[in-house]
Amino acid sequence: MQSFEQYIDGAFEDGSARFASIDPATGKVWATMPEARGTDVDRAVKAAEQALWHGVWPAMTATARGKLLYRLADLVQANAPKLAELETRDTGKIIRETSAQIAYVADYYRYYAGLADKIEGSTLSIDKADMDVWTRREPIGVVAAIVPWNSQLFLAAVKIGPALAAGCTLVVKASEDGPAPLLEFARLVHEAGFPKGVLNVITGFGPTCGGALTRHPGVAHIAFTGGPGTAAQVVRNSAENLASTSLELGGKSPFIVFADADLESAANAQVAGIFAATGQSCVAGSRLIIEASVKEQFLSLLKTKAEAIRIGAPLDRATEVGPLCTGRQREHIARVVAASISAGAKLITGGRAAEGEGFYYQPTILDCDGVNSPSIETELFGPVLSVVSFTSEDEAATLANATPYGLASGVFTQNLTRAHRMIKRIRAGIVWVNTYRAVSPIAPFGGYGQSGHGREGGLAAALDYTRTKTVWLRTSDDPFPDPFVMR
Repeated sequence: MQSFEQYIDGAFEDGSARFASIDPATGKVWATMPEARGTDVDRAVKAAEQALWHGVWPAMTATARGKLLYRLADLVQANAPKLAELETRDTGKIIRETSAQIAYVADYYRYYAGLADKIEGSTLSIDKADMDVWTRREPIGVVAAIVPWNSQLFLAAVKIGPALAAGCTLVVKASEDGPAPLLEFARLVHEAGFPKGVLNVITGFGPTCGGALTRHPGVAHIAFTGGPGTAAQVVRNSAENLASTSLELGGKSPFIVFADADLESAANAQVAGIFAATGQSCVAGSRLIIEASVKEQFLSLLKTKAEAIRIGAPLDRATEVGPLCTGRQREHIARVVAASISAGAKLITGGRAAEGEGFYYQPTILDCDGVNSPSIETELFGPVLSVVSFTSEDEAATLANATPYGLASGVFTQNLTRAHRMIKRIRAGIVWVNTYRAVSPIAPFGGYGQSGHGREGGLAAALDYTRTKTVWLRTSDDPFPDPFVMR
């Protein structure tokens, strides 16, 4: 039985209570975690406030901040195998994916390390004589970063990297479902030499930890990744401290395949888009929108590939699909799949829990053509693909936009002009053409509608963690004129 600690004001400590963490591959307790409550949250935010305004951090040059981020990136890369194993153990995400993803997370810290001393203000050509006017970009303040369990080191990096580059301080709340890798990551922050209080890592439950954090008067910005329901509560909480928010929420992403596409390539991308990470991805391509003339051929190809997927222990490098993170997820998926079949959807493959202990669920394909299926509308966060067909480009675009979400999308066609038309018509923050699930620290990431607002990645993310200060400097040596003498 392993035991983890929270990290507040440069020290590792226990929480107000402890709770058990479940290994999704076995359904059994494998570790205990510190549970942060109101007093812990208050101490973490006050430590971040103190570090923001006093001591080493605010006196540090942007270049020096960048060097600390480079050091952190090197430590993440060196410790990637351990972090990957912890994430796999605590969330069930397969080891081959956590290993590759965490190694790439180091590049996000390197990107923002290099950006730290390139966040610039501007000089204004003002319409007043004897005035120099310019803008400065200053840190927005204490950031509350709330991270879900899936891809958590990546989803933390796209908040921590730009916030630290901008000079902010943070309190990071790891999900109560699988917080181990972020709690371990705090040890790398400590080793890298960040001043105490600059980055604090806690975990706990929504009402007693997340609520206290998002309402805290010391928090200036909330960076949240999660579901729209929780995001609505976060926004309500932010009314108490007037914190700004960036929200990266759920998706029901369309995966559009035209008849002229390379079907083998598209099928591989669709498998990666919905069955990789056991479908537990906000950008999962969970709605296949397929041109009717190739529907049967494409479904046959997908069925063969889905049934060949190796389901197994997440720490086994031969495994291709591991367990879901929680038992309640699997129960939710089972209910929605059953309701969809009752509504008339045709089960192509899967549709039930996999055998053995743990929270496994088979890769599932539902043909929902002409059916008002719950699986079309509900973000399942699991390995379930819903299929509909189209006969025209207009219909494909209409189907793509037929949900309140708008995070990601995929278009597969060899017709370049059609691809450009679809790019313009799809209401989503990301459009992948003839590829899927590609990310980079250089490229912004975020959604439309119920998929949230704000962007993570790229320069835009760093600017979101700054405020603009306008400076007016009078250059005349003449006395300031009497304001009551009219000229």
